[in-house]
Amino acid sequence: MRGWDAKSDALFSYVSCEARVPKDHPLRPIRRIVDEALAALSPEFEPLYAKFGRPSIPPERLLRALLLQAFYSVRSELQLMEQLDYNLLYRWFVGLSLDAAVWDATVFTKNRERLIEGDIARKFMAAVLNQGQVKALLSDDHFSVDGTLIEAWASIKSFRPKDGSGEPPAAGRNGDRDFHGEKRRNQTHASTTDPDARLYRKGPGQPAKLAYLGHVLMENRHALVVGTRLTLATGTAEREAALAMVADRPGNHRITLGADKAYDVAEFVGDLRAYNVTPHVAQNTTNRRSAIDGRTTRHPGYAVSGRMRKRIEEVFGWTKGAAGFRKTQHRGLVRVGWMFTLTATAYNLIRLPKLIAA
Repeated sequence: MRGWDAKSDALFSYVSCEARVPKDHPLRPIRRIVDEALAALSPEFEPLYAKFGRPSIPPERLLRALLLQAFYSVRSELQLMEQLDYNLLYRWFVGLSLDAAVWDATVFTKNRERLIEGDIARKFMAAVLNQGQVKALLSDDHFSVDGTLIEAWASIKSFRPKDGSGEPPAAGRNGDRDFHGEKRRNQTHASTTDPDARLYRKGPGQPAKLAYLGHVLMENRHALVVGTRLTLATGTAEREAALAMVADRPGNHRITLGADKAYDVAEFVGDLRAYNVTPHVAQNTTNRRSAIDGRTTRHPGYAVSGRMRKRIEEVFGWTKGAAGFRKTQHRGLVRVGWMFTLTATAYNLIRLPKLIAA
């Protein structure tokens, strides 16, 4: 017998979001890891909020929602809230019941400042990595480092002289701007949209863009991110960030650090040795002498580090392609850096369930 397309709304519903999510859904093990990390961070949330007043949206739910944005390539927080309103899977992961109302997208704006002030993104990454089942996967001795270009949320037309001179863009929504004959440098120009952005060219033949540089420290056993930095886009930022991340590592035992040819600088190699780090840096012998000699390259581990360090490109590929971080939607070094760290944590989370199961 044919069923009729008649609509009849039930007065009460006894089905929860938990019942709607399949038992073998990939988000279930991720949710367990996230919940354990957030439980460990609960004391860190307390000082960020007032003792009295109207209760705010729980920071745990805000962080879970931002992770979903990275997992599912949601373009904006406004679209994230729209999908959270009708997507049962999203509601279950964030911690909302079927009847709970979603919050306005502007809630992220105010609460993000609180979470940035508490350095929650870095502490959340540490809380995930410090879990027993995750810590067993990490290498304590072998690491790799690299940097990537992150486009700023600013138009090249906003890059104007700091003294206020220069021809403004033509009238209209996207007015023309003639740059011919004008020498633009970071020393004399700045973006009126995002003053922290710098005009930077990643390599010869590449276009100059307003950008930041994101840096990642990766352990070599399972290619998980264990440290991040976001810096102004300068020629020495990659090496400076690498030294900062190495200096922040726990312990003082000898480790190895793999890196590409851009790090083959005598001063940088010397600084690594001072930090008790063996520099497994790729040799750059193009019209110059490499700072890495046979004392390092003769060991079998040097070749292994050379192969493993290439996996750091998988981190950048996922954060830019899947998580949408090729061009940031935030402005300012602090905000962009906070989101970069959270996105790198999301990359770890999508890989951890299979690694733990294996």
